[in-house]
Amino acid sequence: MSAIREPADRLTAFGNQLVDVHLYLREELTRLREEVAAQLAAGGERPRELRAHCLAFCSALTRHHTAEDEGVFPALARRHPELRPVLDELARDHEQVTELLRAAQELGDGLGAGPEPDPAEVRRTLGELDGLVALVESHFTFEERKLVTALNALDEPLPGDFALRDLTER
Repeated sequence: MSAIREPADRLTAFGNQLVDVHLYLREELTRLREEVAAQLAAGGERPRELRAHCLAFCSALTRHHTAEDEGVFPALARRHPELRPVLDELARDHEQVTELLRAAQELGDGLGAGPEPDPAEVRRTLGELDGLVALVESHFTFEERKLVTALNALDEPLPGDFALRDLTER
């Protein structure tokens, strides 16, 4: 993962920041999915940190998408009107991701209901996470391909900073 840039670098590296954040979120989602898969393979008690990891990931991804929807995308649309269809599509993706996050979180909450999680519930959670992984990967790849150049070309700060430090410090 790239080093977190200082504020002066932010003016010309928003696209690089986007890639940094996506790398972090990809790594966290992969780790979360691996934890659920290990739970299924091992059986027994659910690791205590699984629910906390799920909540932290969901919160970080939600903050990132909220910053984009409320600050970054409107600012980009004003500066680059030709990107509006892309930005609208990305915002629709955010809604789909939110629904999958909600479903995965509900299933994850249910994993710890008893002393040992039901293997069927763990499999359902894993399936939800697989769907989330596929959608998030497709979304991130499309977003990076379409926006990094425009973001890096900006010469003034954007509202709703989506820097990696903002995701990991809360």
